[in-house]
Amino acid sequence: MPSVRTQNAIRNADPRLAGFSLVELLVVVMVILIIAAIAIPNLVQGKMRANEAAAVSSVKTINTAQLMYSDAFPEVGYASSLANLGTRGSSCEKPTSSNGCLIMDEALTSGLKSGYMFEIVADGNTPAASYTVTATPESGFSGRCSISSNEGGDIHISLPGSPSTGGGKSVGVAGSGCE
Repeated sequence: MPSVRTQNAIRNADPRLAGFSLVELLVVVMVILIIAAIAIPNLVQGKMRANEAAAVSSVKTINTAQLMYSDAFPEVGYASSLANLGTRGSSCEKPTSSNGCLIMDEALTSGLKSGYMFEIVADGNTPAASYTVTATPESGFSGRCSISSNEGGDIHISLPGSPSTGGGKSVGVAGSGCE
């Protein structure tokens, strides 16, 4: 029958043999660092893709709001700024052309959301007959792709600084990671 150690045997053990050795601790730390080195780039890439998807969704929201704004204020046409599509701090009881109350997301109407900067440029005519909305990454860590759209609703996805080409619903730059 195997013998069981008693409390006295545990107390009388050699104190130099208690705990972990430095080599064992270093091995554990190295394993943790290797796992982190593998996982962190994938997490950053996933966050960038999520920001890019959120930017595409926000551009679609802006396009819808622009159509509604144009219908509500035909004498103005399309809104010339994101702030005109938002509330501008009003209660929205009586929307006007300067606070259309069509986008209730204050982050989006401020022009910065999910690591992307949004901007509307109207054609400058009264009433505005066309516009372009662009979303560019705030930094290299928030996204790689620029998203643009116009009054036609076509969404163009490209690398920042490169021209967007084509006229489909969603256009990516081949091999750029912006599909």
